[in-house]
Amino acid sequence: MERILVVEDDLALSTGLCFELDSAGYATQAAYNCRKAEYLVEQEHFSLALLDVNLPDGDGFDLCRKIKGMRPALPVIFLTANDLEEDVLTGYDLGAEDYITKPFRMPILLKKVEVALRRGAAAGGQGAAAGRQTEELCYRDDFLQLDFEALTALRDGEKLSITPNEYKLLRVLVANAGNVVTRRLLLEKLWDCEGKFIDDHTLTVTMNRLRAKIEDETHVYIKTVRGMGYIWEKDMKNY
Repeated sequence: MERILVVEDDLALSTGLCFELDSAGYATQAAYNCRKAEYLVEQEHFSLALLDVNLPDGDGFDLCRKIKGMRPALPVIFLTANDLEEDVLTGYDLGAEDYITKPFRMPILLKKVEVALRRGAAAGGQGAAAGRQTEELCYRDDFLQLDFEALTALRDGEKLSITPNEYKLLRVLVANAGNVVTRRLLLEKLWDCEGKFIDDHTLTVTMNRLRAKIEDETHVYIKTVRGMGYIWEKDMKNY
């Protein structure tokens, strides 16, 4: 049985990942920080490692360097909210098999895990890094139109004033229509580019303000999942 190391400090996400991977026939081992992950790699055998980048005692890039130093043939997949081009390129430069940005769809992750394991078995862990495609998303229905490339928004034909953080929030929700997006992930996505921290209260205020802008009594787009996060309930459309 293939053993997979899951390095993720979000306990809810880690539990969900391990459950889905175990259900798919793999055996998982969770680590919530770099120190535990390094110890496990040194002491045990794994067929694949899933690494977050933002960890409480370091970052996944440094962890990957150490893992590759100990186990050069161990395939690594980054699973992170960091979606900047330089971060993606850094991941591949470190020898990662793939770089998957959160939020993600579990069937896609399972397929990528399967492919990475197959490559590792066929080439001793020397898999080629897969490409990453970026789509510019839009949403449109008879009431609301959102264009994330042009940064424009219309509600019932009237132009809306949407802040940069509100556009970020909308884009993550729309891109994952029908799936729960956790508050933890949204906080990571809304981290200001200058390093200004976006806290949980600010997220709640931003969400309430955004709902007031895009919704009315008959057009509801964002559903709160208590204790978890939010779901964009309308179908996503590209055009």
